[in-house]
Amino acid sequence: MPSPVSADRSSAQPPGRGSFEALITQTRQLKGEVNAVRRDTPSDGADPEERWQRALCDLALHQLDDLDAHLAQLRDGPDTEPAAAAASAGAPAVRPVPAAPPPGSLLSRVGSAEWNLLTDEATWSGELYQILGLAPDAPALTLDELPSLVLDEDRPKLTAMVTDCLVDGKPIDGEFRVVRPDGLVRAVHMMGEPVLGADGGTASMWAVLRDVSELRRSQRTVHETRDSLQRHRRQEQTEHRIAAELQEAVLPPWRGSLRLPHQGPRTLDLAAHRLPAATQTLMGGDWYDALELSDGETLLSVGDLTGHGVAVASGMAMLLGAVRGMALAGTRPGELLGMLNQLLDATVQPALGSAVCCRYRPETHTLVWAQAGHPAPLLYRDGTGRMLNAPDGVLLGATSGAVYGEADETLRPGDLLLLHTDGLVPGHSPAAAVDRLLDLAPRFGAARTAQDCVRTLVEEFGGAGREDDACVLVARVTA
Repeated sequence: MPSPVSADRSSAQPPGRGSFEALITQTRQLKGEVNAVRRDTPSDGADPEERWQRALCDLALHQLDDLDAHLAQLRDGPDTEPAAAAASAGAPAVRPVPAAPPPGSLLSRVGSAEWNLLTDEATWSGELYQILGLAPDAPALTLDELPSLVLDEDRPKLTAMVTDCLVDGKPIDGEFRVVRPDGLVRAVHMMGEPVLGADGGTASMWAVLRDVSELRRSQRTVHETRDSLQRHRRQEQTEHRIAAELQEAVLPPWRGSLRLPHQGPRTLDLAAHRLPAATQTLMGGDWYDALELSDGETLLSVGDLTGHGVAVASGMAMLLGAVRGMALAGTRPGELLGMLNQLLDATVQPALGSAVCCRYRPETHTLVWAQAGHPAPLLYRDGTGRMLNAPDGVLLGATSGAVYGEADETLRPGDLLLLHTDGLVPGHSPAAAVDRLLDLAPRFGAARTAQDCVRTLVEEFGGAGREDDACVLVARVTA
């Protein structure tokens, strides 16, 4: 059955002008807050999260603009006096036609209509003519004629809504698409109710029709952006899993402490650790390695390939494999880095990397090392620490034919060597990071094993604020 309101619409009193003013003020305040968020969101950023947020803000602003305009229309009342005056003078009624909304705006037209079932007459507002693209002096379409403007697949929906309203007294609340005479297809949302006559039967039907085409387009944009964001997230998760598995497969198989060489006196106590970034999707190209060589020497290396993702993890695996192969073949550190530079220079995708490569001979306690644009190793002795003087060496992949120098350092039993990749100490300049690491000398001196030193580093720098991966390798000379 129709609602009491529909039975006698003339008895409803409109809200006071002050009520509309308060609602308009609240709406405009909310628009300002949403617009502030929108301004802070990049419009052409590569981040799908930012694109989705901006699309949602655009949609919210457009709907608030729409609400603002309709509240003002309700406050000011319909402009019907010119039409009424013309009708009383016997002239054809001139329907007021409001200005069109700005291009691209979601501020939609809202029209109204009433169909008299007793006289088969239809009365339309000027806005409805604009929505349906009809001339303002054309006769209003009856309920039987209205479906002629509707797309074939949407006609059953309109027919069912009108039938339910007239026969069963159900309110109309639905959407359909119309084809205007100019060929444009518009989405129209219709709300209406039956109006009862004095005998209790349905005398007419009134409806409000709104052009929601731009609103639906904007909603589709939001949905498509959201779907794109979800696909992007799934792709990131897949890439992170693959990169993590690849990194796990190529890094040294040993965990915890390692004593080298395996045969004879254990001259080195080794421990290493990878400190992951707080954001798990940022899987970098950091590596560490310790390898016993056939001549009794030990290879120590750390490095970092710039970037993140599967391609970087794959490049890191290639470099680490090359380091091991050339070291086992007896290549010295400086020459080894030069070959790595040629390898990166020859890859299809340009890349930059940094590395430290060391060979330690236990018989003479001699460390021969080279670096390619990488932080120099730190040496801790007798409770103090210092950075080793670095030989010449540019970033891997920076220039063709680069030559890498070498440096020698004589170690003593009890010395501790720290190799690390860039970014171990978050939020600090390279110089300040070195100072913080050297300040750990007393704690390293009191540590019993290399693994204890690694635990200290993790406690100090392995917190939630890390923006990038980092690797540490600690070598303690035992004999």
